[in-house]
Amino acid sequence: MTHRDHGRGATVIAVDIGRVDYGDALDLQHRLAAERANDERGDVLVVCEHAAVYTAGRNADPDNVLDASTIPVVRADRGGDITYHGPGQVVIYPIIRLDSSREVRRYVGVLQEACIAVAAMHGITAHAEPALPGVWVGDEKLAAIGVRVRRGSTSHGLAFNVDPDLSDYDGIVACGIRGRGVCSLASLGVRTSTDGVARALVDALARGLDRPVRWSDAAGLDAAGQAA
Repeated sequence: MTHRDHGRGATVIAVDIGRVDYGDALDLQHRLAAERANDERGDVLVVCEHAAVYTAGRNADPDNVLDASTIPVVRADRGGDITYHGPGQVVIYPIIRLDSSREVRRYVGVLQEACIAVAAMHGITAHAEPALPGVWVGDEKLAAIGVRVRRGSTSHGLAFNVDPDLSDYDGIVACGIRGRGVCSLASLGVRTSTDGVARALVDALARGLDRPVRWSDAAGLDAAGQAA
């Protein structure tokens, strides 16, 4: 079975796999992205949460790890520097087929605009900055964004701070950006759930991609081909 229909109108499947080890999520992304590149499945949004972990992208500067005594550092094959994942954060890994390299910039914009839209739903004015990755509220980062595109298929994606332990960021220079902080919906006075934010982000991504979305259970990822 092939899934070459990945343009406007093709359904994107969203799957919440719960809290998962970062290494396991990375292995899953590799498998799904390879299947997507081979047209063996359609586009998927993998929604999850991780235990506390620092992830170092291909361009990470080791000096940006200040203290890894309590939180492990894991190498990642995305772009960018060092970042943090942990409980209270919504992570979404879109496995999306792009038609050409010219679409990458627009795709990153879709991720940013989805985060900005969800922040606005909660009364928070967020913005993107051309020279800095992620989504910001003032000088504090609300969401991190890092992507990889190989053989036309995306992996990695976004991490949106709902109510993580922000002190965990003290062990790194987040995204290699000095002189700026991090924030969350909770630190900005918003009380909400990660489940609600995850669903709002998926809906916003679907709008940005101009695609319908359908939720599936995690078992659908165990079989090759489109999630059931």
